[in-house]
Amino acid sequence: MPPILLAVDKTFPRGLVWLRRDLRLTDNAALYHALRSCRSVFAVFVFDTDILDGLPRADRRVEFIHACLAELDAELRRHGGGLIVRHAAAREEIARLAKALDVQAVFANRDDEPLAIERDRQVRGALADAGAVLQLHKDRAIFEREEVLTQAGQPYSVFTPYKRAWLAKVDDFYLKPYPVERYLDALAAPPEEFDAPLPSLSELGFEPTNLAELDLPAGASGGARLFEEFFDKHIDRYDELRDFPAKRGPSYLSVHLRFGTVSIRELAGVAHRLALSGNSGAATWLGELIWRDFYFQVLWHHPEVAEGKSFRPEYDKIIWHKGKHANALFAAWCAGETGYPLVDAAMAQINQTGYMHNRLRMVVASFLCKDLGLDWRRGEAYFATHLNDFELSSNNGGWQWASSSGCDAQPWFRIFNPVTQSQRFDPEGKFIRRYLPQLEGLPDTVIHAPWTASPVELEAAGLVLGRDYPEPIVDHAQAREQTLQRYAVVKDLKAETSTPRKKPARHAH
Repeated sequence: MPPILLAVDKTFPRGLVWLRRDLRLTDNAALYHALRSCRSVFAVFVFDTDILDGLPRADRRVEFIHACLAELDAELRRHGGGLIVRHAAAREEIARLAKALDVQAVFANRDDEPLAIERDRQVRGALADAGAVLQLHKDRAIFEREEVLTQAGQPYSVFTPYKRAWLAKVDDFYLKPYPVERYLDALAAPPEEFDAPLPSLSELGFEPTNLAELDLPAGASGGARLFEEFFDKHIDRYDELRDFPAKRGPSYLSVHLRFGTVSIRELAGVAHRLALSGNSGAATWLGELIWRDFYFQVLWHHPEVAEGKSFRPEYDKIIWHKGKHANALFAAWCAGETGYPLVDAAMAQINQTGYMHNRLRMVVASFLCKDLGLDWRRGEAYFATHLNDFELSSNNGGWQWASSSGCDAQPWFRIFNPVTQSQRFDPEGKFIRRYLPQLEGLPDTVIHAPWTASPVELEAAGLVLGRDYPEPIVDHAQAREQTLQRYAVVKDLKAETSTPRKKPARHAH
C-alpha cells in the first residue's frame, strides 16, 4: 500500500525495526510505521550468516553494506537512536533480540524472494511464540504482487501491457514519500549491553576489496549524490546514451536500489513528473524502473523460476552443451577470453568492478546461450556471485530473456552478433580499449574483430593473436546456425505462441 497518513496510534510500548535492503532513514515504510506505532523504537541490522556463509570472502557487496551501515548508524545517533548490529542467522536472532529488548512488534519491509519469504515465515512463528508480532510493509516497489493485474485478474507475462497498466494506475498518491522525519523522536538508543561498535569486515570473516578504488559512493549520501548528478547532467539524454558503454549515460543507481539507500518512490516520482512534461530521457528511464517492478511480480507469481525452471516450460527441453569442452568454453567466457572483444571487455568490467553495463549484459548473455550453446543458468549463477547490484528477480528475468525462455523474451531466432553490436555501440572501441589494453593499438575498423586485421595492422599494434589475445573460440555464423537447429527441435517452439507456466498455488503470506 502507498503511504497512508493517519492519526498517530502508539499501539506498542516498544518496537524493533529490522533493516534489511532498506538502508536509509528517509522515506522508509517499515521505519515510518514503527515510529508511528511504538513509543520507543530500536533499530537492528543482521549480517545474516545464512546468506554470508555462501559468499566469497572478498565480496564488494558486503563491504558496500558495511560502509552503508556506518553512515546509517551515525545518522540514527544524531536523532537519538543507534543501530544494533548482529552477526547470526536472522531466522533465529530476530526473535532472540526481540525477547531481550522486550519489544511487542518487529517491523520490516517485504522481500519476495523465496528464501526471504521462508525466513520471514520462521521469524513470524518464533516471534509469535515470544508474544510479539511481525509487520511487513511494501517499500522496494511502486506496485507489487497483485497490485497490477490484467482485466481478467491474472498477472502479466508481457512487459508492454504491464507498463501501460502501471502508468495508468500510478499517481502522486503512490509516489508520495513517508514523512519519517516527523516521528524520529521515538527512536531509542541501544541499551548498553547491545551498544557495540560496528564489527569489522575481518570480524565478519571478509576481506577488503577494491571497492574504495571504484566510483561507487556508499550510503544514502552516496545514492543522493549519484542521483543528483544523473538528474542534473544525464537524465535528459538517457534514451540517447544508455546503450553506449563508453559514455556516462546510466544513473549507476542499481546497487543503491538493491540495498535501499535510495527510495524507489523518489526516483520514480521524479522520472514520472519529467516524463509527463515530455522528457523522453526520463520516460525511458522510468520504463527501466517499471521493468524492475515487472520482474518482482513475475517472481512473486512464479517462484519456480528461482529454482532454475524456465518460465516457458517448453524451453526446458533444449539440450545444452555439456562436458569438458563446454566447461572450457564457460571458463573462457568467465575469464573474458572468447576472442570477441566486446564480450571480453564486458567480462573484464564485471570481474574488475562488479558492474556491467546493461547493453553488455544482453550481449554476453546472448553469447553464452546462443554462440556457445551453454545453459543460461550457468551465466545466471556467475552474475549472482559477481554483480554488486545482483537482484534475483531481475537477474533471472534478464537471463531468461536472453535465452528466450522467459516472459517477454527475445524471440529464439534473434541472435545478437557480438561484432555488429560492438561496431554499433562502441564504434571507436573506447570501451574495449579501457578493459582490453592489449588491443589499444588496433585501428577502429578492426578492433571489433581482431582476426580480420592484416599482418601489417597486427604488427603495428604489437599484437600476436593466440598469444596476446585469443583467436575466437567459436565462429559466430556457424554457432548461429547450430543454435537455430537446437531451438527448432523443441516441439511447437514459436516466439509468438509459447505459453507460460500456469500460475502456481499462492504463497503463504
